[in-house]
Amino acid sequence: MEIIREDYLAVLTSSKDMPSTVKVLTGMRRTGKTTVLNQFVGRLRSMDTDEENICHINLDLLVDEPNINWLHEQIKPVLERKGMHYILIDEIQDVDGWERLVAMLVARGDCDVYITGSNSKMLSSELSTKLSGRYIEIEILPLSFKEYMELHPGEKEKRLEDFLKFGGLPMIDPDRGESVCMYQSEGVFNTVVMKDIMSRISGSTRRLDAICRFLYSNIGNVTNPDRISEALNIPKDDVYRFMNEIVSAHLFYHVDRYDIVGKKYLKSKGKYYATDLGMRYMLLNPGSLADLSKPLENAVYFELLRRGYKVSVGSYNDSEIDFTAMKGDKIIYYQVTQTMHAEQTKKRELTPLENVPDNYRKIVLTEDRIGLGSYDGIDVVNVIDWLCGMDIA
Repeated sequence: MEIIREDYLAVLTSSKDMPSTVKVLTGMRRTGKTTVLNQFVGRLRSMDTDEENICHINLDLLVDEPNINWLHEQIKPVLERKGMHYILIDEIQDVDGWERLVAMLVARGDCDVYITGSNSKMLSSELSTKLSGRYIEIEILPLSFKEYMELHPGEKEKRLEDFLKFGGLPMIDPDRGESVCMYQSEGVFNTVVMKDIMSRISGSTRRLDAICRFLYSNIGNVTNPDRISEALNIPKDDVYRFMNEIVSAHLFYHVDRYDIVGKKYLKSKGKYYATDLGMRYMLLNPGSLADLSKPLENAVYFELLRRGYKVSVGSYNDSEIDFTAMKGDKIIYYQVTQTMHAEQTKKRELTPLENVPDNYRKIVLTEDRIGLGSYDGIDVVNVIDWLCGMDIA
């Protein structure tokens, strides 16, 4: 079974027949970029697009390293036809000089170009040089929990536990068992490390592995490269180099802290969230990961990204709010907790929101089913319902 990624297809369909703008699909490997591109090709066909005007090349399937001349030869027959040409190329960053080819296609004015890549820094830097901003970047994330439930029907509470352990990569099937899921996660992790990080910088894979383990152990905790350098006894310059590549390869997303009073971003420290929780479960000792509170916070962060919010960690005086989500003039504050049954936990989650002196919506997300409702204007919402879209905030 394959999940139709409607949100991404809607963006691609809306930007169809814009030959002046390259559509760039980025994201960590195995999040579904190729699947989205395949589904979009199907949509082009459903719109009665001439098959001979479509050129779709997946460079990840080639045994030999492609070169720019070979790639041009594959595209050339399509360019000889009349009308709009739809050029779709997967993992294009592996071809030296690809950006010149893309610039040439855009300059023709009759090519609608779609490309994918797993290293956002490399793609954006090359495109900004050659195309001067004539592209849009669409980040492909792993499955949402709603999509996960569609692919793996079952009891929601149990599926949420699977989701927080094994992650949302479309290829991972929790019903095949923990060992299979962990082997698959290990394979993806090693591919990202070797193809998207170590192939671009020099350094020790052991140091990279140590940094990744540190980040997976500290998702949702405030940190920065200086602290990582001190904790792991790795030179700061190495940590900074590796961290830049880790984020560029989409293994982790960095989230800035936001001063709610001063309305400014605090650059000194932030948080890191893992694109795929299955890799976290694979790399760390599974026996020590019974507490799923941080993975739950991780899942909420990525759901907010999917819903189009700019997300930061809220900082108000001496207290912290898990997420400040902004979209246009809309702001929502979120706290995330597994349960609020204990009075101490309830106070810990509600107090920071109560202290914020504005009228924007404030929400606590919890796995609890009892005690939901509104507390002095703060909504307490079941997180499973929220992840499934029952509360659209």
